[in-house]
Amino acid sequence: MTAVSPRPSLPTRTGRTALLTAVALTALVAGCGTGADGGPVAERSTAATSPAPLPPILYVDPDNAAAGQVTEWERRGRATDAAALRRISTRPTARWLVGDSGAVTEEVSAYLAGAARAGQTPVLVTHNLPQRDCGRQGYGGAETAEAYQRWIRELAGGVRGRPVTVILEPGAVPDAVDRCVADVDERLALLRDAVAVLGSTGSARVYLDAGHPGWVRDSTKLAAALDRAGVAGADGFALNVANFGTTAENVAYGHRLSDALGGTANFVIDTSRNGNGPYPGRTVKGAPSWCNPPGRALGEEPTTRTGLDRVDALLWIKYPGESDGACRPGEPEIGTWWPRYALDLADHPAS
Repeated sequence: MTAVSPRPSLPTRTGRTALLTAVALTALVAGCGTGADGGPVAERSTAATSPAPLPPILYVDPDNAAAGQVTEWERRGRATDAAALRRISTRPTARWLVGDSGAVTEEVSAYLAGAARAGQTPVLVTHNLPQRDCGRQGYGGAETAEAYQRWIRELAGGVRGRPVTVILEPGAVPDAVDRCVADVDERLALLRDAVAVLGSTGSARVYLDAGHPGWVRDSTKLAAALDRAGVAGADGFALNVANFGTTAENVAYGHRLSDALGGTANFVIDTSRNGNGPYPGRTVKGAPSWCNPPGRALGEEPTTRTGLDRVDALLWIKYPGESDGACRPGEPEIGTWWPRYALDLADHPAS
């Protein structure tokens, strides 16, 4: 999502002691802690220990929202609309984990087991850091740093050596650069710890989110924050998550950012809704244009065979048809499946 200003005031953090925070963050900044199995974990070198390159077959969850809608519309005789929506239902998309489940280990394990049975590789998105989204959609996420550390370890425990790609915390690093979070050092330390914990599974590929070209324009400043957040221990970074920037713009931006990181960092791009690029204007009917803009289209097909320098994959990370938020009257809450918007995306030709 694009950054918005002015920022609302941030709530104070409660429910932790100074001693626990100091001990936990000292361990995080030192790059060590406990892995998914409770043992020690150190930062990995991607050159030495990164999993194999992304496989070409990405997971299509048979229980996805669009598939259910296709079935319903076929039953009601809306054959044309159902056919259009198959452009979404038959494509591999990411599963978002937002901390609303009390059993994330079991949730992840079951999802990866389904992908394994299909012979496909799933994509997960973690979106549960404290103060996520900096108030753009409320203050969701884990209540404390310690709660987030527990959650990320429980999530990693569900991987169990199976291949998976993880997009780590959309917007978290750009928000730290914008300094809209109460404690930037803590934010970056939590991300560094999450990279190490997920890397300790030995089978997860991890891409740390880096926003999009219209957000942090100073690639040197963003690269410095990514470095502090542990990108060297990840498989690269992710761009355009839940946004609409064109693939070409993101490739060029990704190259600048990779160059600022030494030229070796690869990246993935969310192409789920970028077929027509961003909406031409900052607002639509009084609401931000990043939120459910009209006239957008599905983007390039998900693939790990991009033919693009340093681009590991084009992925559908934001699920096409899920609302960006209740930004205008009648629009659903964030993350709610919205058939009308999904159909608009599927019907609009890409430019």
